[in-house]
Amino acid sequence: MTLHIGCAAGFSGDRTDAAGPVVETLIARGGPAFLLFETLAERTLALAQLARRANPEGGYEPLLDELLAPILAKCIANEIRIVSNFGAANPRGAAQRIRALAKELGVREPRVAVVSGDDLSGATHRTLLRESIGAALDTVEVVSANAYLGAEAIAAALAGGAEIVVCGRVADPSLAVGPAMAHFGWQPDDWDRLGRATMAGHLLECGSQVTGGYFADPGFKDVPDLHDVGFPVATVQEDGRCEIGKADATGGMVTLATVKEQLLYEVHDPAAYLTPDVTADIAQAEVRETGRDRVALDGVRGHARPDKLKVNVCHEGGWLAEGEISYAGPNAEARARLAGDVLRQRLPKLEVRIDLIGVTSVFGDDAGRRLARTPHGHATEVRLRVAAKHPDRTMADRLAREVTALYTCGPAGGGGVRTALRPRLDTLSGFVPREAVPARWHKVGAW
Repeated sequence: MTLHIGCAAGFSGDRTDAAGPVVETLIARGGPAFLLFETLAERTLALAQLARRANPEGGYEPLLDELLAPILAKCIANEIRIVSNFGAANPRGAAQRIRALAKELGVREPRVAVVSGDDLSGATHRTLLRESIGAALDTVEVVSANAYLGAEAIAAALAGGAEIVVCGRVADPSLAVGPAMAHFGWQPDDWDRLGRATMAGHLLECGSQVTGGYFADPGFKDVPDLHDVGFPVATVQEDGRCEIGKADATGGMVTLATVKEQLLYEVHDPAAYLTPDVTADIAQAEVRETGRDRVALDGVRGHARPDKLKVNVCHEGGWLAEGEISYAGPNAEARARLAGDVLRQRLPKLEVRIDLIGVTSVFGDDAGRRLARTPHGHATEVRLRVAAKHPDRTMADRLAREVTALYTCGPAGGGGVRTALRPRLDTLSGFVPREAVPARWHKVGAW
């Protein structure tokens, strides 16, 4: 029997109304189905750890209620199971909140499980991290340290009867691999099947990227009804092959081009896409249209999984100060450039990055080399953005004050100042032996 897997979020902060059409589509298709929420990136997890420091009951996806409340009752009633990494830094806290939410909504309490083992932030893991990261670990204040777990614990929780599985840091495709393993009974060394399911999960994991969202470029790659872009739904076969579609009666599109773009997204080696579950190989992959907004993926192979798991360590990186001010009218670009020069000279102890939004910013560099090489133009609307980092908050805050002073200290005609000061997070990465990071699952509540 085939398995249907829908995805209703591609990152923390994604649209919270995407799940409704996905759930309705899963109900209409019938049969076993899962709903995924992928809400965790590297920086997201570090921010979640900071949130948990401030509130020990927090540290999970802040939009959890908005994501689940509209669809929880329907999922329970129609046996659509939910798998997500919205546990972030506090999977058990998220699980408890889900139980409370069900009670508030007046629906049956779901069987919730959590997957643990990814969090290596504690002192007991410091030796393991130092062996992975090196001596650089001794010079930083660790905010979070998490290994990328795979799908086995998710599959075990589902096989054990869980209706909702809450994870912290697992590899994004593993959110789909776990349901497939549990449903079809695959073994953890069934490399070809795992490789195919991994790429199905890879197509799903970024939400509407595969259905036209990130693909859209007007006049070159037009996408219908982008304002109502539908989120993806995959149909997975027993051998792991998949077909990608989208939620019914929604905008966007699924085509050979959208699937190819997402298939290659963040894949550094098509023959060896490393994940905790398998080394996926798409070197001979083929895609073909099977209907409107439906594309099949075939030809994926799988090889033995890596012996080590990736680990990311996020640490305190001082303070980031930012400021913006606009210049408009004749000679606006020259005035914006002069304002940037003023700030550099006023802040000699800070490495100030200067961007002229509308002239050069996205392709700029911290040292300002590209800006210096960009010929002076005649832009009549320019937004000056400046930024600087420093380990001392007081020093970083000087940038905000100097940008504000441009109002009257010149150049002429500046307005719309905005400033911000926030803690900066940096990342160190390494690899740890798989056997040193055992993944586990636990029931939450009595079931």
